[in-house]
Amino acid sequence: MNELLKTRLFSLLAEPSQITNEEMQTAYGNFMEQLKIVSQSEQSYSDTFRMLNFTRVEFKALQALLEYEQGEKCSEICLSY
Repeated sequence: MNELLKTRLFSLLAEPSQITNEEMQTAYGNFMEQLKIVSQSEQSYSDTFRMLNFTRVEFKALQALLEYEQGEKCSEICLSY
C-alpha cells in the first residue's frame, strides 16, 4: 500500500542494531527521493494525502516505541497537527 514504508529508512529505524551516520544519511536521502516520486505521481491528491498521513502515523509509532525501549516516559501521541 505504501511505498514509503518499504524504504530502508523505516527498516533502519525499526532495527535495534547499531547504525552509522552514513547509513542513516543514505537511507534518508533515498526516502526523500521516494517522497518526491510519490508527490509527482499520477495519483489523486486524496490518495497522496492518505499515503503521507499513514507514513506520519508510522513515524509517530516508531518514535513511541523507541522512547519506550529507552526507558523514557512515553508521551501521548497527538496525530492532529
